[in-house]
Amino acid sequence: MKKIFKILAYILGVLILVVIIGIAFVNFTFPKVKPAQNLTIDHSPDRVARGAYLANHVTVCVDCHSARDFSLFSGPIQAGTLGSGGDKFDQSMGFPGVFYARNITPFGISDYTDGELYRLITTGVTNDERVMFPLMPYPYYGKMDPEDIYDIIAYIRTLDPIENEIPESEADFPVSIIMKTIPKDADPQSKPAKTDQVAYGKYLTNAASCVECHSPIDAQGTILAGKEFSGGREFAFPDGSVVRSANITQDNSGLGTWSESMFVGKFKQYLDSGYHLPKVQPGEFNTIMPWVMYAGMEEGDLKAIYAYLKTIDPIPNQVVKYSSPVKSSE
Repeated sequence: MKKIFKILAYILGVLILVVIIGIAFVNFTFPKVKPAQNLTIDHSPDRVARGAYLANHVTVCVDCHSARDFSLFSGPIQAGTLGSGGDKFDQSMGFPGVFYARNITPFGISDYTDGELYRLITTGVTNDERVMFPLMPYPYYGKMDPEDIYDIIAYIRTLDPIENEIPESEADFPVSIIMKTIPKDADPQSKPAKTDQVAYGKYLTNAASCVECHSPIDAQGTILAGKEFSGGREFAFPDGSVVRSANITQDNSGLGTWSESMFVGKFKQYLDSGYHLPKVQPGEFNTIMPWVMYAGMEEGDLKAIYAYLKTIDPIPNQVVKYSSPVKSSE
């Protein structure tokens, strides 16, 4: 019996050693991305204007990197917080750790070169070689046309600097190790011509990372293969209510019965001068979908996204879009 215990102890010791070596290997060899390029981006009015459009209405960088007022429907940005960061995502929301959106005003990015910002946005690796949790959708940004990323960088350089120190994000183990293996070099794609509506719509859909929110995920946060765009991903509010993303495939439980005008109108209604965001009390239906931000997207771009989504195979998934907070039995 003692011999068996010795053998088991030996095997356990070997396994522990292998795990320690594996962790050390990942820590010292990852992330594996190229160094930041030597890059200087001009701040021409056209570039800044294009960057403002992308960051506010397509990639909606300002969504996470600003404070949102969820006492109003869809959480519009609070005045005076544009780009200041601080949005918190933690275990109560289903994330494997505590993650904070960074300050992307000049106050928060002053120690980054343009090349380092480009690498951060497209690979998720900071200028001190830390890895961002892919809540920051850098895998999608890494497929964008570099010129569009340059435009965004030029724009955020012009934001009003806001002094807001953000706590460091901290992933739970073993995600803290695993996430170091996620970043890879950017795979930039040329932006299709707007005349190629479906291809251009696919490009915009990637830039907006629509699939990330509009797909169900497993316990590790990975999109379920074959269920892309079918909706149902859950997002918890602090009051205990849960909102779920819509099915945007061509099934009738999604966008199957929607016309182009219905799709565009759904976004543009939030820009109507007669529309005012309603107040939302705790426990009442709300959404994290930043309708007001996306409402500023050009009509032609919305039509291109619609044209691309029309090519998505239908996946039946009748989503229950909202669950009220569970009341205590006490």
